[in-house]
Amino acid sequence: MPVKIRLQRHGKKGKPFYWIVAADVRSKRDGKYLEKLGTYNPNTNPASIDLNVDGAVQWLQNGAQPTDTAKAILSYKGALLKNHLVGGVRKGALTEEQAEAKFTAWVEEKTGKVGAKTDGLAKAEAEVKAKAFEAEKAANEARIAAAAPVVEEEVAEAEAPAAEAEASKEEE
Repeated sequence: MPVKIRLQRHGKKGKPFYWIVAADVRSKRDGKYLEKLGTYNPNTNPASIDLNVDGAVQWLQNGAQPTDTAKAILSYKGALLKNHLVGGVRKGALTEEQAEAKFTAWVEEKTGKVGAKTDGLAKAEAEVKAKAFEAEKAANEARIAAAAPVVEEEVAEAEAPAAEAEASKEEE
């Protein structure tokens, strides 16, 4: 029974949410699966991925073939690297401890990169909000300044007839 690691779509129209599953090749896209390995949510920035790396490596060791998108996700989370390191341990090229140390170092580096990206996105979003606030503040000040002369003219026009009425009363 050939097995594929692929995405199973969930979520509503226009807001996809995927499960990463190991499924028989002959089953439907959203049909029966053998094991759920994780989730993938492309609606967030950066996309959030929750993956059982050990389970994915186990399926890869047993011959499961990932689809293109699933392969990209597995590579991003380090499952393909761990599979490669496990193969090296099996061949005797390195020890279990060395493989685990390499994988841990790679995961920490990757976490740092992702953290830097999220910090950069948060900073850019804060800058955009600050610029929008300044633009709104300038527009409000311009609107107030434009309305102020009109009020002064209306006051002056209102005082002029009142002064004329007082002058005519004094003359009488």
